[in-house]
Formats: sequence, C-alpha cells, structure tokens
Amino acid sequence: MTTQSLYETLQARLKEERQRLMEQLEQVRARRESGNRLEGSPFGKREEEASETTELESLIAFEDSISEQLVGVERALEKFDKGTYGLCEKCGRPIEAARLEALPDATLCLSCKTAQAKDARAR
Repeated sequence: MTTQSLYETLQARLKEERQRLMEQLEQVRARRESGNRLEGSPFGKREEEASETTELESLIAFEDSISEQLVGVERALEKFDKGTYGLCEKCGRPIEAARLEALPDATLCLSCKTAQAKDARAR
C-alpha cells in the first residue's frame, strides 16, 4: 500500500470516527440532560439521590472522554488540511505507518512517544 493510499484510508477512518464520536457525544449529553434528578426533593431517598449522583458523575466522565477523543480526531483531520499529517510534532520525522494504522490520530513517532513515557515515569 502506498503512503498516499494509506493516508486516504486513514483520513476516511478519521472522518467516520469523528461522526461516531459526535453522535455518541450527542446521545450522552441528551441522556445527562434528561435525567430525572431528585435533588432537593423532599420525597427522594438518600440512596436514590446517591445513585443518581454517581450516574451523573459517570456520564460527565464519559462525556469528557468522548470530547478528548474528538479533539484528537479533529486535530488529525486539520493536519490533513495543512499537509502535516503523519509528521511527528516533536522531531518532524514521519510517524511509522504501522503506528498510524493503529492510532490514526497519533501525534508523535514511536521514538518520541517512548522518550515522553520515560520522562513521565522519571518524574
């Protein structure tokens, strides 16, 4: 597979992923906003309120996770527009094809990512 055809395939995957994440984010937000909370209700039981709070916290965490993934996908798609897709943000060398196939929104080559992980562990 040529680099050009690989990039075309990855760009299509990223666009599909963006659409999937946007739909998932919309569903989570709708679910969170439509939740029937009993906060302040004199009829609500503490256990129910605790359960609802836990569910709300889980939904918010899930929403944050989806949003972070969406940011990464959008960033990768912007790189296609700028002509910088597939280049390491740290060293500027091409990111390995196998790494891009596994993580189409990767921003670092394997060498720079490994160095980053080592630095993080050393702290």
